[in-house]
Amino acid sequence: MQTLSDILTPGRTVCCAPGVSKKRLFETIARIISEDQPTLTYDEVFDHLIAREKLGSTGLGQGIAIPHCRVESCPDPLGTLLTLQDPIDFDAPDDQPVDLLFVLLVPGEANQQHLDILAHVARLFSRADFCQRLREARDNRQLYDIATRPPQ
Repeated sequence: MQTLSDILTPGRTVCCAPGVSKKRLFETIARIISEDQPTLTYDEVFDHLIAREKLGSTGLGQGIAIPHCRVESCPDPLGTLLTLQDPIDFDAPDDQPVDLLFVLLVPGEANQQHLDILAHVARLFSRADFCQRLREARDNRQLYDIATRPPQ
């Protein structure tokens, strides 16, 4: 089982990102990922995230969303973690705006791996204490450190 430290990097961890709308947020995420991963283009990441979101909201509730998709040119599973300056509407089941996101991209053929990592991330983010610590982070490094060293 991969942990967040296996799929997240400091360069893909952003504390207090601007969150004007879901579309603008996906633009920010696509920029972060494409600048960090030369095999993934901005358009490819953005288009896959938007296409997946059109299938149904990836908002979980309690201010948390886990946008995820498979991308053929993604060499390995990768994550991006963001907290938002201002919560945004994400069509979550509890109608609460989202301020904490973990974005997961996996290779196109990684069906079971995708589900396993997604389940692991969802379990982590279902822990109120873990999410509160993430929300209290004041900078990118602190956010990364909290995420990659969750309490047992």
